[in-house]
Amino acid sequence: LSFKVSFPTLTVVLPLLSPNEDLLLAAAYVSDAQFNRNVPFETSPQAVRLYHFYNHWTMWAATYFFIWGDLALALFEEPALFPLPFLATSIAEVLCLTAFSGRLVHFAKVTPQMVFWKDTKNICIVVTIVLTLIDLITYGSLEAVNIHGVRWSRLIARKRNEMLSSQIRRAFRSNRNTLPDILYVFLLFIFSMLIFSLMALKLFGDRGLRTVEGSPYFTNILDIAFELYVLVTTANSPDVMMPAYEFNWWYSLYFITYVITNTYIFMSVFLAVVYNNYRKHLKNEIRTLAYLKRHKMIEAFNILKVKVGTEFVVKEAQWRQLAKIVAPDISSSHLELLLRISDEGQKGDVDKMNFLRLADLNIQVVTINIKRHPLEAWMPRVYQSSPSLLVQKTVRHRIFVWVYDVIILINAIFIALDEKNPLISYAEWLFLSLYIIEILLKLYTYEPRAYFGRKQFWNCVVSVLLTSSLCLVSETLFYPRFRVIVTTLINIGPTMLTFGGLVLVVYYMFAIVGMEVFHGKVHFFDPSSTGPDALVCGNPALKDSAFARGRYCRNNFNDLAASLILLTELTVVNQCFPLLADGFALVTHQASKLYFIGFHVVVVILIVNIFIAFILEAFFVAYSLEKSEVETAIEKKIQELGVGVQEEEVQDGKLIDNVDAKDSGFSGDDGDNKRRALKGLYFRIASKKYKTVDALPQQMFESEIAPEDEGPSLEEILNFSPSDIPPKSPSFENSA
Repeated sequence: LSFKVSFPTLTVVLPLLSPNEDLLLAAAYVSDAQFNRNVPFETSPQAVRLYHFYNHWTMWAATYFFIWGDLALALFEEPALFPLPFLATSIAEVLCLTAFSGRLVHFAKVTPQMVFWKDTKNICIVVTIVLTLIDLITYGSLEAVNIHGVRWSRLIARKRNEMLSSQIRRAFRSNRNTLPDILYVFLLFIFSMLIFSLMALKLFGDRGLRTVEGSPYFTNILDIAFELYVLVTTANSPDVMMPAYEFNWWYSLYFITYVITNTYIFMSVFLAVVYNNYRKHLKNEIRTLAYLKRHKMIEAFNILKVKVGTEFVVKEAQWRQLAKIVAPDISSSHLELLLRISDEGQKGDVDKMNFLRLADLNIQVVTINIKRHPLEAWMPRVYQSSPSLLVQKTVRHRIFVWVYDVIILINAIFIALDEKNPLISYAEWLFLSLYIIEILLKLYTYEPRAYFGRKQFWNCVVSVLLTSSLCLVSETLFYPRFRVIVTTLINIGPTMLTFGGLVLVVYYMFAIVGMEVFHGKVHFFDPSSTGPDALVCGNPALKDSAFARGRYCRNNFNDLAASLILLTELTVVNQCFPLLADGFALVTHQASKLYFIGFHVVVVILIVNIFIAFILEAFFVAYSLEKSEVETAIEKKIQELGVGVQEEEVQDGKLIDNVDAKDSGFSGDDGDNKRRALKGLYFRIASKKYKTVDALPQQMFESEIAPEDEGPSLEEILNFSPSDIPPKSPSFENSA
């Protein structure tokens, strides 16, 4: 069902147009449902083939390669960390623009023309590409006559790359959806801060107070507002209060009231509003994705359906072909299992309700090959003898794990003691021997290929570190009690990377602005330099400033790397925030403080709070994972067919022959009997892991949609709003 298209450095497998044109079209719909895509593509045979190619992983990999390559050009363009000739960077940028244009033309070929030009995303990409070319030509012309220009297109490049990346675009949409409600709270916060600023001006402006540096204290309304804004971050506390506090201790009540009102109340309200809006828009997006998925699957079913008796079904042969196109890497045993689940009556066809499950082929079903331990085959009498069975039973018992828990704790205490003591030194060898004995006993009890299988990550790590005499560290770090947290962090990793990409894009934008405004204003000199310029960071305006005295010269905007590091320091919001802002205000203008305030508002107040809301939801979902109805139906069917392994609570990392620790279902004597009885291939749902935080609520929402419910129309689905009420279900409401 495929053919190869070869390029000098790329070989891509494209779907081949089979005699049944409808099969590829149905596969496109199912693939869109599987990966939550909503692209109104053309349904002609050529457009469908191009659409399959558009969604091929190599195309996405190439797109992201050029996106990051385009962003990385800031490292090589002036002001550059690694300077390259303008000709070299301009050629690289033209190549990136060509790739983006090709990607856009490819997309235009698979979508209706009217739909393409109504999409704001496409218009933004076209406009930014044209503006970037204009800026590139203008800047190059000015450089040719030795006139310094400004590469303003770097900012719109960020917007273009955001539009090209669907994941970053989705993260940006989460931020944008939160803005309207948080704006009202922010305006109230600004109003409160200005009221306190006016109060400070009246309280302290005419008292002749001075700061430690000798400058007038709270005599300018703008300076007061900036200092009070910084006080919200606690970066200048208690320094900003000290002149007034030294004059009269009653004035401390003013600052205490301000901190309680703005730092604790308003910042907490910010988080509450962001979290509430994140959950609200998450529910709306989940609902939209669920109904779009149902809509796509119904479209696919309607294409392939044939009437058998009184109902419409999809024939088994077409179902097989469709499944192989949608999931080409699926194993034959897995495919047969899913077919037997879908074809409940073994009639040779799949009805509508079961066909809708085809989009969930990405639910991982583990194929378990039950095998005997090699020693059982080589020495059956010895391995099945009473002493041997006693050893195996002991190793499988939870007390065995508890004993080694105590050993680990004792080992930790010994490590904290003096290593020069011979007794302590020899004790380490004793502990090392005990850990080796533990591994040998487990290898004797559990089938070796199961113990070191590809799903037994922890066993492999422990064994490798043990051979490096670091077993305590491995056992302590990867002890089963901590696996829930570690596994949760791994599961939310992809979405965390998406948010990380969004933060990096925002950093990039502020870094570009910072380089254009502050480039060359501050210079770094070797620490051993004692020249007058070194004492003022190369700028006389910094003479006797806290910036120069603190040796902050390295914190500058002279290249992209330095700019990103400085912005990272600002994100931490410690005492360097006002110091850096004051320093760059001295070398430019006091209005430049707005740059630093804007960065704090966008990154710390908005994005960081959204990230916190995401983490809260992620851990809530991770700690309350329950299999969706789709998985439950599949697992029940596996058991009904007699080819399933029941999932039970597996504690303390127990293993079964050739079965993952988290996927095993045998223990004790009963497990010994089952191992003898079971042979061949068995299946079960792999684990309760989801690629994204909203995947579980989405599947739970899908389970609430009746099989016969075709849902709203496509136009209604795309116009869903958070104010609409989703189906009433405690499970969905609690998880999303």
